Amino acid sequence: MRCPFCGHGESRVLDSRSLEGGVAIRRRRECLACGRRFTTYERAEERPLFVIKKDGRREQFDRGKILAGLRKACEKRPIPATALEDLVERIEYDLKARGAREVPTAEIGERLMEELRRLDEVAYVRFASVYREFKDLETFRRELEALRSSRPEPGKEKRLEGRMNSWPGPRRN
Repeated sequence: MRCPFCGHGESRVLDSRSLEGGVAIRRRRECLACGRRFTTYERAEERPLFVIKKDGRREQFDRGKILAGLRKACEKRPIPATALEDLVERIEYDLKARGAREVPTAEIGERLMEELRRLDEVAYVRFASVYREFKDLETFRRELEALRSSRPEPGKEKRLEGRMNSWPGPRRN
């Protein structure tokens, strides 16, 4: 590591500390030429994740866009903001964990709807109506019928909740 003060190419590490739950390392260094101290940060380089839009365009995965859509669908619903952030983080984590570099928006949309269905049925229907571009009341009615018929039997809700909480989750200190 080059010294930011004198430009010398060698330094020694005085102290290393893990940051952000082990995702980054902070190193305190001392220049071997001028003796001045400086701090460096080290983190693994992440490969960007791209989404393939319906029209074939590719753009970088943007969790902000996804969160904005979810917030709109969940407006005036009793859903904590952290639940939506965790939902997006869980999906992003799963995509990156399997090594995906490009993912069709359809796959992300279906995953979001699957998670929303478990979280809040009203928010799910709102999101699905925009995502699937419902054209008329009949399409809306069919979706509601499908939702009603797919409801878990009483007692199964607890098992679903346990599965949703089994991912490693955000790494927080």
